[in-house]
Amino acid sequence: MFENMNVKKINEFINNVEIKDYVKYIDMLKNDKRKSVQKIALKLSKKLDDIKKEEERIEKLKIYEREGYNSGYKYIGGVDEAGRGPLAGPVVAAVVVLNEDTVIKGINDSKKLSEKKREELFEIIKKEAIDYGIGIVGNEEIDKFNILNATYMAMKKALNNLKNKPDYLLVDAEIIPNVGIPQNSIIQGDAKSISIAAASILAKVTRDKIMCEYDEIYPEYRFSKHKGYGTKEHYEAIEKYGITSIHRKSFLKSILNGD
Repeated sequence: MFENMNVKKINEFINNVEIKDYVKYIDMLKNDKRKSVQKIALKLSKKLDDIKKEEERIEKLKIYEREGYNSGYKYIGGVDEAGRGPLAGPVVAAVVVLNEDTVIKGINDSKKLSEKKREELFEIIKKEAIDYGIGIVGNEEIDKFNILNATYMAMKKALNNLKNKPDYLLVDAEIIPNVGIPQNSIIQGDAKSISIAAASILAKVTRDKIMCEYDEIYPEYRFSKHKGYGTKEHYEAIEKYGITSIHRKSFLKSILNGD
């Protein structure tokens, strides 16, 4: 089949081959006498290995969801938050409900992804999810109720923004109080559960966008760069310009008290 095709034509052909046909064409290319064509076979073989590894990784991310389905739950929500640690801005939580057979290539703990990849997956998750909700709690409520309680408030807001109430929750390292839904708290859940990973991406991207909007209001603080976290640059801006209306006073007591 490939004997009368040059390398450029073979590459063009292979780039349009469906994954299910990879093995067939790998065998053909390997048997070609040309070294350059054999290299295409190796390249295609590596691509197939990478695809299989990614499929296996995603299947592992569904372990906790499968346990839930096997226990009779049907509407499983993954919950995570972003923004517990920063000195400024809100804490944002998200909950995502996925189909049992949903596959989202590249999905992972938001902290392990580039900003560009998170933004790509943000749109894919919203499209693929059966349901999702986002909850935002601002710095004034964080100061009033403390960050842990504010995080629970954001998670409850996210749940209230769903179309339907989940019958089971997978939560990253927390048990949300007083929601009346069975829960499984998973340490490092954003790296172990596909629905928690999806929630971590929605929460992170949403919060980052909010901080970029604040950057336009307070450009001297460069919120778009550090997203409100306690970087050297951020502390220097606070020392020079003081605190803003979005800073968490309870996180800056030593500065406010002049210590």
